[in-house]
Amino acid sequence: MSDMSFLSWPFFDDRHRKLGGEVEAWARTNLVGLDHHDVDAACRDLVARLGRDGLLAHTAPDDQGGTIDVRSLALIRETLARHAGLADFVFAMQGLGAGPISLFGNGEQRKEWLPKTRAGKAIAAFALSEPASGSDVANLATTATRDGNGYLIDGEKTWISNGGIADLYVVFARTGEAPGARGLSAFIVRGDNPGLKIAERIEVIAPHPLARLSFENCRVGGDALIGKAGEGFKIAMATLDVFRTTVGAAALGFARRALEETVKRAAKRELFGAPLAELQMVQGHIADMALEIDAAALLVYRAAWTKDKGAERVTREAAMAKLYATEAAQRVIDAAVQLHGGDGVRSGHPVEALYREIRALRIYEGASDVQKVVIARSVLAGTRP
Repeated sequence: MSDMSFLSWPFFDDRHRKLGGEVEAWARTNLVGLDHHDVDAACRDLVARLGRDGLLAHTAPDDQGGTIDVRSLALIRETLARHAGLADFVFAMQGLGAGPISLFGNGEQRKEWLPKTRAGKAIAAFALSEPASGSDVANLATTATRDGNGYLIDGEKTWISNGGIADLYVVFARTGEAPGARGLSAFIVRGDNPGLKIAERIEVIAPHPLARLSFENCRVGGDALIGKAGEGFKIAMATLDVFRTTVGAAALGFARRALEETVKRAAKRELFGAPLAELQMVQGHIADMALEIDAAALLVYRAAWTKDKGAERVTREAAMAKLYATEAAQRVIDAAVQLHGGDGVRSGHPVEALYREIRALRIYEGASDVQKVVIARSVLAGTRP
């Protein structure tokens, strides 16, 4: 069993410690031998099971109100990622996809969708990125034009997680109230809405359901607008502010699994007549891995704790957590592959799977270089006279 001693840190309450044990037990029961051959089917099954057993309830408050507890999200993501990257993906995308409705939806929107996403009865997706607009959200080109009492959406979205299997998409489009970021709005679009097409399914090195979406005269009613027209950028950034920290938590889970596998390998594998664990060079690598993991965990759970304690924005803290944890996990997993020798690149080996899983986390929800810009701007803003 993974080291859970970090749950004694003052970032956590007793309910988090209880949750940590419950999720660990759930993962050990439900994620052994997970079949990835049909990714769509596996994701649908995982959504149903996570909803059935109450874990998806943490991804959104109920339709009556409440808040999202970021420490709970992070703990669940870390644990699921340590056991199965696809389970982490399913949990995370359900939260991110429903996030704008959780945080900014009106009573009717929350009542219609949140009970379904929390119960695993509807799959959610967050449709922000475009072919020419990833991290530069203010530059997106998809439009939503007024049409009577509704809107016509036209354009493309790409790299959309759960694309092709989602029941609802939160789509960000330009409504033109002002130039740039101030002219964007957010809409709920049903997966079977006329005018929405799955233009392409995208295959990646760690299989997940991803797609390019096409919108052509895709009509939605005025009641599909989340918040007010022109608030789309604020809605997107506030949603990412909550969930970006949890990307670091997933990376942390991958890194912990890599260290576990490496420690087992070092104890069993012999080299020059002694276990690998007795070689000082190997001990040095293991020490570096453990150090990276603890440093990442401190940043991740500081950011989560800060948000849960009432901070309106944690942009800097979340950027630091996401940046450091994902980059550190890449280094930890690379070391694990190296210390496993040929087995580390054998298809299907746990560290080989981790090597494929971690790479995307350094890109999505704000690439590492973008996080550096965010951090630097925060620092510079605080030092100006």
